[in-house]
Amino acid sequence: MRLKYVGFLSIIGITIVCLLNACKGSKKSNDRANVTVHILSDPEMLNPINSTDASANDIARFMFQSLNDIDFKTLELIPVLAEKRPTIEKTPEGQLRFHYSIRPEAKWDNGSPVTAKDIEFTLKVIKNPKVNDPSAKPYYEHLVDFIYDSSDPLKFTIVFDTSYMLAEQNSGDFSVLPEYFYDPKGLMKKFTIKQLDQEKEKLANDPAINEYASDFNSEKRMREKEFVGGSGPYKLDEWVTGQRVVLKRKENWWGDKIKGTNIYFEANAPKLTYKVVNDMTSALVALKAGDLDVMRAIKPKDFFELTKSDKFLAKYNTYTPMALVYSVICINTKRPIFADRRTREAIAHLLDIDKMIETIMYGYAKPAIGPIHPSKGKIYNSDIKPYDYNLDKAKQLLTEVGWKDTNGDGTLDKMIDGKHTEFVIDYLYNSGNDSRKQTGLLLQEEARKVGIIINVLQQEFSIFVDNCRSHNFDICYGAWIGAPVPPDLKQIYHSQSALNKGSNYTSFGTPESDALIDSIRVELDEEKRVRMYKRVQQIIHDEVASIFLYTQTERIAIHKRFTNAEPSVMRPGFYEAAFTLSENSGK
Repeated sequence: MRLKYVGFLSIIGITIVCLLNACKGSKKSNDRANVTVHILSDPEMLNPINSTDASANDIARFMFQSLNDIDFKTLELIPVLAEKRPTIEKTPEGQLRFHYSIRPEAKWDNGSPVTAKDIEFTLKVIKNPKVNDPSAKPYYEHLVDFIYDSSDPLKFTIVFDTSYMLAEQNSGDFSVLPEYFYDPKGLMKKFTIKQLDQEKEKLANDPAINEYASDFNSEKRMREKEFVGGSGPYKLDEWVTGQRVVLKRKENWWGDKIKGTNIYFEANAPKLTYKVVNDMTSALVALKAGDLDVMRAIKPKDFFELTKSDKFLAKYNTYTPMALVYSVICINTKRPIFADRRTREAIAHLLDIDKMIETIMYGYAKPAIGPIHPSKGKIYNSDIKPYDYNLDKAKQLLTEVGWKDTNGDGTLDKMIDGKHTEFVIDYLYNSGNDSRKQTGLLLQEEARKVGIIINVLQQEFSIFVDNCRSHNFDICYGAWIGAPVPPDLKQIYHSQSALNKGSNYTSFGTPESDALIDSIRVELDEEKRVRMYKRVQQIIHDEVASIFLYTQTERIAIHKRFTNAEPSVMRPGFYEAAFTLSENSGK
């Protein structure tokens, strides 16, 4: 009996050990399905309405959902929270009405359904005059009303007062917020879309408007996991400043019921970790060591060398999809030193773009002529030629404006508003971005040859963005990201966006360019829009508030243990939630 007893215990022990090992193996496999993505700095915030930071939006897209979105693979507009794309009605009065129905499966984290009330609430948040979203508001200025379907809480109509060219896109392209979660006091219930559209100046002093905006703009709504969340497959699990942001997959996410509908219902990774490494050299070391699964915007020189390394390519795939982005040097036209456009043109002639593409970008770029990406062939103004590298032309323009070295110190100077002014300016770029630093150093050297002193200054990303947004700079390096839809130039190139704290950092704008941008937005005749697009590109070129550098291809590395990791022209070039652990991924 004793032997049998011992044997029985041995069997139990062996079974327990096997089960434990199986659990460990399962956990290890599960961990390997997690995805670690490099980011250069902390996201600005995880408030999807107020954020203008592309990196923040790259993270928030897995926490929040919109009615419609651009398909990551086909670049077509597809329904997400909506059952289907809206039915569009044009009224005799010229209104556009978009009739929507929400997917009946869609649920919030508390189990309640996503309804029309949540859609209306989100639009009211966007239109709240005290909510800090100046970059979002221009896209919804023609959205004037919201109509419920009395027969069904999942059906509603969004009304635009004019035939805005991106009306369908914008009618559903916003992160939908749960009303119960983002307005527990019901402060916005007393207002309608129509009121917020027509009475915004009056409502700016309303106590409820201000109380709500104060809460919504607060830091807790930017980054605390108890106060941030939407209908997406992931929730904020951890944010350690300067180290990582971690998203954890929801256990019973509603979208699992319709998995496979489109890429926005592919949520395979149990955990998404965004690891902050604000030095690209250190990030590359971490990538090679296997501490990062995904890295984008790899330095061109480093990327070129990685593609030649058999050791690296044994573990990682590399991708170079076209990027819908252009790089630009912004000039603050409100600075007295840049008041004359000839001064700005002189700066443009100091840049050898071809040399930059060869030496800084290693050929992973092409010259840009304006804000329209060359992939949008029909509206792209190919007649515009970039300003050439020409020191003599730069000197001539500076002399015409009155810049001379009157005191023999080697630096140009002139009287501006009765004050002796040396031509000394600051070039700002965000820390950790070597290509932007190298561009500044090249410009600094060429400027020295004509008598201009340029101080090349790096700033932490959030400080850099704040200075650009508040027009607190001389010149800075920026990049604008596009989408595969007709571009609305108002946010960046309309003078109103400079006054309203939008993204027009340069304060560019002429009466003609403003009128063209306004007309483009409501013109549905494609041929007429083409002519207007080309004309406004010419004006932007001639005024030289921005010096357009180049468009580029992405430079991405993704660990080979993942499948379903095909690249896209959609930023950031990959959709990490959809990554699937390869069956033969090995160790």
